[in-house]
Amino acid sequence: MSSLKQEFDAAMAQLTAGGAPYELAGDEQTGHYYKLAPATLSDALAVARQHGDREFLIYEGERRSFNELMEEADAIAAALQDRGVRPGERVALAMRNYPEWMAIFIAVTSIGGVIVPVNSWGQPGDIAYTVEDAGARLAFCDQQRHDGVADLFRDKGIDIIIARPTRAEDPRGLDAFVADFRGRAPAGVEIGTDDLAMIMYTSGTSGKPKGAASTHRAICQALYNMECAAIAAAMTNGESITAMLERGFEPTSLLAVPLFHVSGCHAQFLTNLRAGRRIVMMYKWDVDRALDYIEQERVTTIAAAPSMVLDLLDSPRFGQTDTSSLFSLGIGGAATPPLVGKLLQQKLPQNFSGTGWGMTETNAQGASLTGRAFHEKPNCAGFPHPIIDIRICDEQGSALAQGETGEIWVRSCANIREYWHRPEVNAEEFRDGWLKTGDIGYLDEEGFLFLADRAKDMIIRGGENIYPIEIENELLEMEGVKEVAAIGLPHERLGEEVAVVVHLHLHAKVSEEALLAFARERLAPYKVPAHVFFSDKALPRNATNKVLKRELKEGLLAGLAAEG
Repeated sequence: MSSLKQEFDAAMAQLTAGGAPYELAGDEQTGHYYKLAPATLSDALAVARQHGDREFLIYEGERRSFNELMEEADAIAAALQDRGVRPGERVALAMRNYPEWMAIFIAVTSIGGVIVPVNSWGQPGDIAYTVEDAGARLAFCDQQRHDGVADLFRDKGIDIIIARPTRAEDPRGLDAFVADFRGRAPAGVEIGTDDLAMIMYTSGTSGKPKGAASTHRAICQALYNMECAAIAAAMTNGESITAMLERGFEPTSLLAVPLFHVSGCHAQFLTNLRAGRRIVMMYKWDVDRALDYIEQERVTTIAAAPSMVLDLLDSPRFGQTDTSSLFSLGIGGAATPPLVGKLLQQKLPQNFSGTGWGMTETNAQGASLTGRAFHEKPNCAGFPHPIIDIRICDEQGSALAQGETGEIWVRSCANIREYWHRPEVNAEEFRDGWLKTGDIGYLDEEGFLFLADRAKDMIIRGGENIYPIEIENELLEMEGVKEVAAIGLPHERLGEEVAVVVHLHLHAKVSEEALLAFARERLAPYKVPAHVFFSDKALPRNATNKVLKRELKEGLLAGLAAEG
């Protein structure tokens, strides 16, 4: 067993032992859970009040303390109760990253309501579908979302409260909604740990999005697990933690991903709120503004998708900006390209960075790898967490031997309860407490998790399985290449053949011949692209920064058909 695994196991054994803060209960047959985790989100988030008047949130020049955010949430909660919202009722939240998003989330869950975060990147029809599917009769929207869905909502009898309306005096505005309730707390309600707390819709890159319904228990176990994993990482990286503390900067996170996804909501907003850490929140990702915030607010941590981290490290301004406070980059949402690790070593040689794997359906839990292990185990998604059981299965659901590649199945107390009103999908995706994830990977001889790709993205050429991410990671190493998407196109004899869509850095020049020569040096012959398409525009992505391959593929097929 490697020293990495020994150190991690020892740290986890100490943290989860009987009488320890993260004591585990349960058993091997049914799975484990944290004995001392909060029972409800109301309990979990109440600790934020202990941080008092310390600064919590910085947004576009606005500053809020922990107390101010919680008082805002109290007023909204009291107003919702006055409006007649009762435990179990769904309340939609359709807006981009604003401070009010956080206050509304706390408010709804504190009174037993079920919060429905909506993908605000969607078209009005998509937003209306999500809110109606969840059965919400009330939605909080920003002005832009309101303007798009107002007529659709009116037809369906859904009321809207507008955060930051164009006209401050708008009677439908949030300020008007809470005007009579400022300084008041909501009435206490009984919330069960197995009651629903949230329905968060999946990105829907294929077909309509599904509502991933989580209980209070699942989210609280997830939050507690992230805290346990963070402490274990610190225990196994003593030198790095000492170096970070010696710099003397207040722990401050840059929140640059959407709050309506688990990477923004759980892994940053909720964990920082509980831990008493500052957040600098961006309305949306902008690499130049991110660099400004790092310098001005002395940001110490950024958690983002790999493409965003590459944007940051590749920016010509990175070396011109004071990034001395920046110590940790958390990379999630997709498998981490090796190029990210190389750039980190070059541009932030002393860093405490990490990666991880999780899903909306697991409330962001799965596996993680931070610090020394991140650099010593390239391409690895991490150690499975204590409350996570992982098995690798074939297409029939039978467990594969260690080291074999197949679909990742997960059993965990942090898993969603169900897909909202999707009995046929639930029957297919949930089996005996296990959830099919749709992700492909394997566990090595020490139990480290490695990701291959999404099952639906796999290319099958002449009976050979090809994982696009391998091709993409290799081509990203080529100078001048900024983005790559590998896609399977129909082929009469082989079934599919490999095509790549490539977007270059500004002013870069790369020919098809040079790209293919580079590919031949690094890839098996059957993995070398048969088609290369260059895109002048950045590749289309969803809110979680995953490339929309279905959209790309449809465009390529339409173009090829037009050519004849």
